[in-house]
Amino acid sequence: MATTICFVIWVLFITDTVRTRSVRQVYDVGDPEDWAMHDFDCPRECFCPPSFPTALYCENRGLKEIPPIPSRIWYLYLENNLIETIPEKPFENATQLRWINLNKNKITNYGIEKGALSQLKKLLFLFLEDNELEEVPSPLPRSLEQLQLARNKVSRIPQGTFSNLENLTLLDLQHNKLLDNAFQRDTFKGLKNLMQLNMAKNALRNMPPRLPANTMQLFLDNNSIEGIPENYFNVIPKVAFLRLNHNKLSDAGLPSSGFDVSSILDLQLSHNQLTKVPRISAHLQHLHLDHNKIKNVNVSVICPTILPGEQDSFGYGPHLRYLRLDGNEIKPPIPMDLMTCFRLLQAVII
Repeated sequence: MATTICFVIWVLFITDTVRTRSVRQVYDVGDPEDWAMHDFDCPRECFCPPSFPTALYCENRGLKEIPPIPSRIWYLYLENNLIETIPEKPFENATQLRWINLNKNKITNYGIEKGALSQLKKLLFLFLEDNELEEVPSPLPRSLEQLQLARNKVSRIPQGTFSNLENLTLLDLQHNKLLDNAFQRDTFKGLKNLMQLNMAKNALRNMPPRLPANTMQLFLDNNSIEGIPENYFNVIPKVAFLRLNHNKLSDAGLPSSGFDVSSILDLQLSHNQLTKVPRISAHLQHLHLDHNKIKNVNVSVICPTILPGEQDSFGYGPHLRYLRLDGNEIKPPIPMDLMTCFRLLQAVII
């Protein structure tokens, strides 16, 4: 039990690191006296707060071009403008950039000059959401840790795009136009440290192939996925959060072992076509099965078997705490043997 709790805390810590490093990064600006030595020339189209000398705010100003970026800038905000291109020249002195927000512009792949982004050797966070991109931009700097490309028109991932992005931990491709043919077996090769992959709201019919081994969060909601290959999760042995809501999964499309994967802690399968509760692991803590076609709960099938040697970790039985079954064809009351198996259940919604 203690081992599992420690693992959960570690997973949540890592998740928080992936999502909130950007917040902490803001305060890592160095000695103010060092920055006083730099030229404080602020582009007239933008705002340079004296209390935050490493930030440049140019958002919501109707800009059509990126202004010259001073060398002292770490954080660049250009969202919600009319920018169509990313040329090299505005960034020729911006060697310290860590963060660029270009969300909600009109940027196309043809508008990105080839070396404009790859020359930014210290860039960690790149936001290009809500633009006109049709493929993942390349080349990108090796230093990059987060790449946000949601709500574009991305349908292609050129070969080798991710080959040098070994520091990337988060890749957001949700709400694009990805089809199964966008992926090759080596598409994600190079993403050695990727932990969160979001490809929700695309047009996938199959699970993406050969995902990075360190993937911990996989979001594939709102696609048209019909099945999961046998042994699919062997390639991603650390996956802890799996979302497959709003797909076309059926009982026949699941692996023979279902989702009996010890690493998965949170499993979301809402709004699919399942008629049975799939097999799960004793480690699973949250299970969402609402709005399927399930008629009954066969506890003798879904109650995980505690293997010899695992008794110490499961002194109170399987770890399931939250179970959602509403929107199916199940009628109350809850089977008593369900509560007997899952003694840690805190909420059951039928």
